[in-house]
Amino acid sequence: MAGRNQSVSRMSPRQKMINLMYIVLTAMLALNVSSDVLNGFSQVEDGLSRSNRTITARNQALYAQLQEFNQKNPGKGKVWLDKATEVRAATDKLYSYIDSIKYEIVRVADGEEADVRNIRNNDNLDAASQIMLPPTGNKGKQLRLLIDQYREYVTSFLDDEQKITNLKQALSTTPPKTKAGGEGNHKSWEETMFENMPTIAAITLLSKLQNDVRYAEGEVLNQLITNVDLGDLRVNLVNAFVVPQSRIVMRGTKYSANIVLAAVDTTQRPIVYVNGVRLGNDKGLYEVGATSAGKHEYSGYIEVVGRDGSVTRRDFKSDYTVIDPLATVSATMMNVFYAGINNPVSIAVPGVPESSIAATMTNGSLVKGANGWVAHPTQVGAECVITVTAEMDGQRTNVGTTTFRVRKLPDPAPFISTTDAKGNPSRYKGGKPFPKAQLLAAKGLDAAIDDDILNIDYKVVSFETVMFDQMGNAIPEVSAGSNFSERQKNAIKRLQHGKRFYISKVKATGPDGITRDISPMEVIIN
Repeated sequence: MAGRNQSVSRMSPRQKMINLMYIVLTAMLALNVSSDVLNGFSQVEDGLSRSNRTITARNQALYAQLQEFNQKNPGKGKVWLDKATEVRAATDKLYSYIDSIKYEIVRVADGEEADVRNIRNNDNLDAASQIMLPPTGNKGKQLRLLIDQYREYVTSFLDDEQKITNLKQALSTTPPKTKAGGEGNHKSWEETMFENMPTIAAITLLSKLQNDVRYAEGEVLNQLITNVDLGDLRVNLVNAFVVPQSRIVMRGTKYSANIVLAAVDTTQRPIVYVNGVRLGNDKGLYEVGATSAGKHEYSGYIEVVGRDGSVTRRDFKSDYTVIDPLATVSATMMNVFYAGINNPVSIAVPGVPESSIAATMTNGSLVKGANGWVAHPTQVGAECVITVTAEMDGQRTNVGTTTFRVRKLPDPAPFISTTDAKGNPSRYKGGKPFPKAQLLAAKGLDAAIDDDILNIDYKVVSFETVMFDQMGNAIPEVSAGSNFSERQKNAIKRLQHGKRFYISKVKATGPDGITRDISPMEVIIN
């Protein structure tokens, strides 16, 4: 048991992930397959397809290294390049054969217009069996034999026992065992894999097998590169790379990054220095506490001692961004823009610089200024939808939309501009005694919205003053635009202490261009 646990602990993270995924998929197949489970298989299939493309690209890069070394030093490189070419051909042949099986299964499920990337009848339980199992098909047995041959072929290139064990487990065609220790119902590997298997599940398992095949190819290519004189290879090809888990981290967490070389001699680990300080581990793992928000840069170098004793140094630099933990709370009923005016808007995406953020708006214009964004809606009663995009990892991504209602500006309040005893400007809005001297010194009437939310001036077009004679008769006088007329001023001069008059029929125009009638005000002479 101890030996088994030790073997598991030495498995690569990738192999652990593949094994865990296989266990989960097998358990899901034991249940009644629902549409949600089938959709889950589709997502796993998409993930495996992306992983296969990534591994294929990595293997191509390894193969290119051998090609380049062979061009520079054919005497040392040709023997290893020839072996890599053989492995590549064998891998491509098996990979393509699995691709052909996929197509045949999907064609049985969907017909002649089958598309492996868009399976319509993904719950079909017969298609895989018809292609893979007798009496209608025998591709399962053929595939098992090819996998057995390929497994023995690729492991012959390796000399690391743990890697050999990992590959044999990944490409094993031994049927799963029951708890009692015997083979499950004496079924073959192909029966266990494909009997009564939904089409999407069979395709997913085949993609997982392709993933294992590419993984095996990569292990062999790495071994062949190791067999080359790495002293020559480092001089020309090796560079330092910083591989962070994430460039954006929350304050209070840790920033983690692996600092590695493109190729590493397993018998000679590189020495890493960050900001002049040597790392305390031989894995190139750099960790630092994220204590303050903002962008943080660091740099250093890697030293590798060659087989001839020479030291190769490669410099590197990188950065990461720390953001504060945040929550966004907004009142849905208050998502309001006012038509006809500039509405300031704050737009930010955590961890993304302002220069990488773009936004558009319907029912109006949205412009970015020096102090933020300004929205200028047009049609009252319609909605404004702001769409925000951000450039992340070289691609522009939609990061959110927000809807605002557009309302007409509220009516302003009239007031008389004056100054207090200390010479400070003030606004008299009526309803309380007002010194006659200050009233006579005022030019006329102003209007504005100043409710601590909006601060918008209006232009008064006209107004009337209504005063009363001794008989109680109302005497209206018309203004000179926004100013008191001479008749109005003379009437005010005749008013005694405690008398009052009214300013009514006030018309004012706002920045939205709408002229509106606003409420009157009462003036009491002090």
